[in-house]
Amino acid sequence: MPQKYNISTKAAPPRFYPVGKYATIEFREDCAGSCKECVKKKCVYDIFKDNYLHMSQMDEPEYLYTCNSCFRCIQECTKGIFSRVVNPEYREIGDDYWTPDVLGRTWCQAHTGSVPVSGAGYRGPFAGKGFDSMWTDMSEIVRPTRDGIHGREYINTCIELSRRPERLTFNKDGSLAVEVKPILEIPLPILFQQPDFGVLSKKVLISMLKAAQTIGTKMFINAADVYENLMPFGPVIIPLVKKDTFQNYPTLLTRVDMVEIEYEPGIEKVFGALKAMNEELVISVGVSLRANLDYAAICVELSKADIDTIHVYADAHGREFESDNPRFIKDMLRDIHLALVDAGTRQQINIIASGGICMAEHVNKSIICGADGVAIDRPLLIAMECRLCDRCRKGLSCPVELESIDPAYGSNRIINLMGAWRNQMLEMLGAMGLREARRLRGEVGRSMWFEDLEKESFAPIFGERKVSIDVG
Repeated sequence: MPQKYNISTKAAPPRFYPVGKYATIEFREDCAGSCKECVKKKCVYDIFKDNYLHMSQMDEPEYLYTCNSCFRCIQECTKGIFSRVVNPEYREIGDDYWTPDVLGRTWCQAHTGSVPVSGAGYRGPFAGKGFDSMWTDMSEIVRPTRDGIHGREYINTCIELSRRPERLTFNKDGSLAVEVKPILEIPLPILFQQPDFGVLSKKVLISMLKAAQTIGTKMFINAADVYENLMPFGPVIIPLVKKDTFQNYPTLLTRVDMVEIEYEPGIEKVFGALKAMNEELVISVGVSLRANLDYAAICVELSKADIDTIHVYADAHGREFESDNPRFIKDMLRDIHLALVDAGTRQQINIIASGGICMAEHVNKSIICGADGVAIDRPLLIAMECRLCDRCRKGLSCPVELESIDPAYGSNRIINLMGAWRNQMLEMLGAMGLREARRLRGEVGRSMWFEDLEKESFAPIFGERKVSIDVG
């Protein structure tokens, strides 16, 4: 019996002092010093124990982001000497989409490989922008699997990247009457993607590729950046080429099993030339989600050509490019998916979505909206302690020295993050009663959307909203 897919994690403590969210202030002069058992010893997360160990050994950093704000130390101290504070530096990292909370949770997962826990529960809004205006149906959570998400009732997370045949026909002797191409499959609906900014040294790229190789996924990377020392990762690499440049990489294209070519009018004419260079090559076409493009119609036309995957790109915040009123990727994915369903080609083609994927829940939500899988870039950098401080964009030094990261350490952090993400995906799939990620594709019945609920619940009473809420 084949071994079940699993991502093995190993703790990878941060190299630099992490920007923690919470800390406690002690007014020690008021400490009674006579309590039978100090509340510091009761901390279920051992925050004080770990921090005292660091102080005694002068060992940095202190893991302040592991404080889960349960308030036990504050509530149970007999003298009330504790106060919780938010680190001012924490408020300055990231931006309005890649928030400090996203960075902090990503660091924690990359460090421990575990699902983050919040002792104070969910403290955010119940409706917001983007994916936060969408909830998933957890009705099956009342009847979990017999022995957990890693038990006998296996939940399959694999997806295909190669084209699926429209139908199978058989000869009278039972043999296949149609040619079935080899199936290119990955065990996780997450691919990696070369970030469009940041410190992208050879060590950083190797860290990403080593992690992709270990967990069995692939990575989109500019063909011009595939140096000779990256060639051993050939099966992991998906080189990005253009209509006018793919012929410059004949050696590379014979060593990989998948390539992506950027969309432009007339791109269909070069698919044959790509296949001539490597007949087993799986072809993906990258389509930017721009306001001036009818991307749904473009995807329908591409689905009828001899390609395997369509890779749609939104910006880093998951929004439409070149638009004064950009739509969010979940809505654009829905349009593309339904257009392919109407054209009768959805079952043959694969859709990979990029842009705005910063948490594990966004993977499942993207699949619900119609994608087969997602590609991520910034989470890979954040896993390696990137603070999204934009110093590198200004030509300044990186505060966490990404350019000198050890690839073994960097890949370990990314593997930990993917292990934590996969466990969260499995929890969500199990709570929805699904045993396969592919079953979730386009299943909007497994979700609830703020915009629809508002219309159904409040429009009959208060009328239609005259000014739309920005949920993108």
